[in-house]
Amino acid sequence: MVYDLSCDTYSSDQGPFTPLGLVTLTELAKRGAHIIALSPYPLSHPVPSLILPLLRSTTKNENIYAEHCDLTSPTSIRKFCTTFLTGNETRLDALVFAHEYPSIGRIWFFGGQAREEKEHREEIQREAASLASFLLTTLLLPALLVAPVERDIRIVNVVNPFYAAAIPVFPTFLNSTPSSPAARQPLVIAEGLRALRTIVLTRHLQRVLDSLPNRKMNPKSKADAKSKLAEHAAPHPSNILSVAACPGISRRDTIAPFLRASERSWSLAYIMLFPILMLVTKTSEAALQTLLHVLFLPTPFKRAQAKIDAVADGERKDEAEAARKASQSETEENPPQAQMQLSNVEVLKPGALYRECAVVQINVPRPPSPALEENKGSQRGNARVDAVNLEDDGEYGGEAVGRAVWEWYEARLKDWEARDAELVKAQQAAAKERAEKEGGANQGAAEEETKSEQATATGSVETDSASATS
Repeated sequence: MVYDLSCDTYSSDQGPFTPLGLVTLTELAKRGAHIIALSPYPLSHPVPSLILPLLRSTTKNENIYAEHCDLTSPTSIRKFCTTFLTGNETRLDALVFAHEYPSIGRIWFFGGQAREEKEHREEIQREAASLASFLLTTLLLPALLVAPVERDIRIVNVVNPFYAAAIPVFPTFLNSTPSSPAARQPLVIAEGLRALRTIVLTRHLQRVLDSLPNRKMNPKSKADAKSKLAEHAAPHPSNILSVAACPGISRRDTIAPFLRASERSWSLAYIMLFPILMLVTKTSEAALQTLLHVLFLPTPFKRAQAKIDAVADGERKDEAEAARKASQSETEENPPQAQMQLSNVEVLKPGALYRECAVVQINVPRPPSPALEENKGSQRGNARVDAVNLEDDGEYGGEAVGRAVWEWYEARLKDWEARDAELVKAQQAAAKERAEKEGGANQGAAEEETKSEQATATGSVETDSASATS
């Protein structure tokens, strides 16, 4: 989902129609945001066709739309991005991926082979959700990079609160490959691993964005060429900010899926634990506050610009006051001048993880050095990767861990797209075969009907002839 008070807001897959997604849409719509929700259902489905008009009427905001995009299919994602990027309006001010926040899997499940199959399906769902965010971000990035540098853009990944549980097993995950995947983990650790790799990817994406050349305006005159040259020499952070937001433990999005409770079914365990859950877990409205915090918090660029404007206003006031004093009599007593004060205001930290409206630092362990050197060496022949020198800030495992996670996404994305292409091809072949069978059946029915009509007509002629003879 994407936010801004003057443009578009995008939501992904099940994100807009989960409890957190619905309250997010409602709060942003109340603030006047233009919203486009990515729906996993066709637009004729009752969910988008009923919810969106209801949101428009309750929030008095007509700028709420939906587009069909199934984030379980790379083909559907590429189709949506192609349609969007080739359209007339391609402005984006924020991307919010809320589909990775709801929990996947349930705790109470018994059975040997059936349980293994269930865990395998759930792991495929987790991986597909992460790859969908990665693919959608990379495909929409061209539209973000051509935006004016004066406009700040935010990419927000909403993650579940179990990321700390995956820290001990994270080096094992980094050493895994598509041919030799990591060992299957318990439910909470598997959910935390999904969140932790998204957090590391978010920080590494910010490193990549900051390393790209900044689009600066040419100097207006030779007089300020030196100052402009000095400005270009200093590093300029990107106006595109990538952050991760953890809303905490929510009853409906975090606990309910674990206990197999949903809008269509309720579990006895959830009903029995509900009084306790009311005390120790959050409502969707309370969980939303961290997401709203990172969406509306001023960016460093905007805060610096506000300070510059405040200083300029103060200088103009000083000049006006000096002119007024010069026109007054020297014997007149002048009132003391109030000094301009600039208060300290919190700004959004690029690439950070926010929880409870505050930045969270995580000490992500690094895998053994030989593994990292092997990952780096595999990319030495790639000129595109070597052309970008990323600064190792040491946050969330540093540049080496971020690069390893990025390569994990790229490798899994190729396999995911290959599997989806085979699935789409099989579906098309099945649809073609079904259409041919239906066409053959219809043709056979038409021939039978024609023969029946001819037989009826022949019988009528014979009857008429017999009547005429008699």
